[in-house]
Amino acid sequence: MVTMQHPAQVRLISKLRHALGDRLCAAIDDPSVVEIVLNPDGKVFVERLGQGFSPHGQVASAAAEIVIGTVAHALQCAVDTDHPIISGELPIGGHRFEGLLPPVVAKPTFTIRRRASSLIPLDEYVSSGTMTEAQAATIRNAVSSRLNIIISGGTGSGKTTLANAVIDEIVKCAPEDRLVVLEDTAEIQCVADNAVLLHTSDAVDMARLLKSTMRLRPDRIVVGEVRDGAALTLLKAWNTGHPGGVATIHSNTAVSALRRLEQLTAEASMQPMEAVIGEAVDLIVSIERTPRGRRVRDIIRVRRFVNGQYEIQSDQPTEEQERRRAT
Repeated sequence: MVTMQHPAQVRLISKLRHALGDRLCAAIDDPSVVEIVLNPDGKVFVERLGQGFSPHGQVASAAAEIVIGTVAHALQCAVDTDHPIISGELPIGGHRFEGLLPPVVAKPTFTIRRRASSLIPLDEYVSSGTMTEAQAATIRNAVSSRLNIIISGGTGSGKTTLANAVIDEIVKCAPEDRLVVLEDTAEIQCVADNAVLLHTSDAVDMARLLKSTMRLRPDRIVVGEVRDGAALTLLKAWNTGHPGGVATIHSNTAVSALRRLEQLTAEASMQPMEAVIGEAVDLIVSIERTPRGRRVRDIIRVRRFVNGQYEIQSDQPTEEQERRRAT
């Protein structure tokens, strides 16, 4: 069945494409593109899979302002000197969009983070060298054992793409499970038959969505990215009969992800939450972007928090173990 777009939506997308120009529209439609950035000086840079940023022409300030204004109109929100920042989904493709206007920048600026166009399974992570067979086995065992998995990484490290691969494993392992997926911007790919996808809004934040989630009878709870005090609500949900969830967090290493969770939970509670973290989080997978491409940096198993420290076990094989496996 073909879904017909409303004429107003057709006009809005046409206006947006015209302001972006043919070259940027082609980049947006290119599955090899990861991110598109426009700097205040009008220069555009594009990042592609396995590569860094490269120059990609220029966009005039007037056109950039039209792009930002058109996206704001689609999101039904204001963007002006009093509200100079806008975040949301690009009407073309649903990609993540961040736009800024003066006075927070000298001239109109925006970034577009493309949604993953295809799912990358764990087997492909192994064949490409992004992770080892042992690391993939650890993740699969965690999924089948209904462990709660945190995926950590820096900006552009591929956290969401790896989360999609883990969710794919969940669907393969437990196709009967009901998944509730919560996001700020739609990026998670979930092909489960029984799934509910929820998105935050200006009026409904992540903490509120998580509270509603408990009434939606989830078997597993997935959060696109944990970035505020809602982390505590998620951890409590995982601890109260909803194991086997997945979430991503901005952190450069697996161990530092625990510290980041401590910081986030402190936004919602004056009491230290290390014990709650130690009980709720079972596995942390850290992925990073290197000059040679993305790779799983390390994986740790979190046992508990006791005597003032986390009991953790590294599930990353040594180089000698990998050589033996290869031979």
